[in-house]
Amino acid sequence: MLETDTARREALVNQLLQSATGALELFHVYIGDRLGLYDAMAANGPMTSRALAKATHVSERYAREWLEEQAVAGYLDAESRDGERVYALPAAHAEVLVDRDSSTYLAALGRGIASIGAVMPHVLDAFRTGGGVPYELYGDDMRASISALNRPAFLNLLGTAWFPAVPELHRRLQSEPAARVADLGCGTGWSSIAIARAYPKVKIEGIDLDQASIEEAQANARAAGVADRVNFEVRDASDPKLSGQFDLVTAFETIHDMSHPADALRAMRSLARPGAYVVVMDEKSDEAFSAPGDDLQRFLYGWSAVHCLAVGMVDADSAGTGTVMRSSTLRAYARQAGFSEVEILPIEHDSWRFYRLME
Repeated sequence: MLETDTARREALVNQLLQSATGALELFHVYIGDRLGLYDAMAANGPMTSRALAKATHVSERYAREWLEEQAVAGYLDAESRDGERVYALPAAHAEVLVDRDSSTYLAALGRGIASIGAVMPHVLDAFRTGGGVPYELYGDDMRASISALNRPAFLNLLGTAWFPAVPELHRRLQSEPAARVADLGCGTGWSSIAIARAYPKVKIEGIDLDQASIEEAQANARAAGVADRVNFEVRDASDPKLSGQFDLVTAFETIHDMSHPADALRAMRSLARPGAYVVVMDEKSDEAFSAPGDDLQRFLYGWSAVHCLAVGMVDADSAGTGTVMRSSTLRAYARQAGFSEVEILPIEHDSWRFYRLME
């Protein structure tokens, strides 16, 4: 075997072992998140396994194993005190694992990965048949993961950085008469709620086809105190009763999941009044395929076949977009929907790109 072949083989072996370790660590993050172990440690400070077990009503033996794994992995600190091992959640790590308002919060990744693991038999069937995996089969964990991971960015950035970077849109949402907004594929509602909180005059219709997501969105709006201005419904966005009523029509990180994205964009076009903003936020995919890819492209492709593509392939004649929707692909969908121009908006984000679709 050539020296270069040996090196590539060893590099792949190391990569697979690191990936396996990372996946297993994410399952432990899932446990810590779902059972409130991180929350208890953040609230109580350094704890023994007995103290953690008592505080969270779990088995001491399992608590001890989890604590040891988390310390070995570097998530927790460990030290001996009076002959007993004590574990602590560092403040910097608490922001990532416990602070659900932080832009660095990532504990919910564990829920997304666990959800995919649970549906892998369905994904295998989809590979064999060319069909898809209904979003509902991914269950509460996937819905909660997407909601929790996107929530901080919506609440922290949408009204302070993203929309203010588009002055004309920012002014319209602040002005009279009160602007009306339609948020397609709103999920659990955090994008709609963020708009309402940032712009107290606007009224928003959040539209999604997933009943469980809409019910959660309604609860979130009530808890956020904006239910008087934000209405969430399971509804077809192409309903002619909604035609031409909105000053802003949005779709946040959802177009690539849709079986018929051009139809969704056509519905967005029908909802918009003349001169309205039609805004799509989607993944910041590279403009062209290249391999190997950087960490973001690896992350996006990692989700695609096992979730985004699978969800999008459920309906007949699916476009089969997948997570990696390049700008050229969105432009093609927009042309099919009747838009004449697509502008990339001057909104900076490491993971997402913003488009304005125009007549």
